[in-house]
Amino acid sequence: MKLRQFGFIAALMTAAWLSGSGAIPPDHTAAREPAASVAVVDLDGLADVDFGDTENELTRRGKLHTDVYACGPTLAGHETVSPIFVDDRLVLLWVGDPVRTPEGVATGTPLSEVHEHYPGARLLDAPHGTYRFDGLLAREGDRAYLFLHDGRTVRKIIAGYAAWAQRAFDEGHSPC
Repeated sequence: MKLRQFGFIAALMTAAWLSGSGAIPPDHTAAREPAASVAVVDLDGLADVDFGDTENELTRRGKLHTDVYACGPTLAGHETVSPIFVDDRLVLLWVGDPVRTPEGVATGTPLSEVHEHYPGARLLDAPHGTYRFDGLLAREGDRAYLFLHDGRTVRKIIAGYAAWAQRAFDEGHSPC
């Protein structure tokens, strides 16, 4: 992995940690958007953006913007999605609300619903003494969803190659 990519992943994890610290007040729940108005991330990626695509290919097709002031490249039309590239290939998507899984899991979804949709998800405990979120890793073949949570609700979703999702959790990286 290139040093630039390692730094980018570290920055992404840090930003997610900072943006997600603190509990959601009880009187504030995640607003559910109509299904037709939100993007869906599945274990292949997003519409017209697949895991394994290269940065150059996505840029050529107008799906990736590298000139936008952000913590890294951004996907056209997906302001709450941060792509993670390793060796020029898309390996993870770090997604926020309103993006959902095909089963409807999004930021703010109660963990009980996640367990219903992904009964085989493996519990991942954040290292003691850190401010990182615990996780649930729902793996299917070489792909997975990593649901970062505060013990009650999903705070962030990472989708992509299972090995890279596990590594992102283990090493504590963020999208910015």
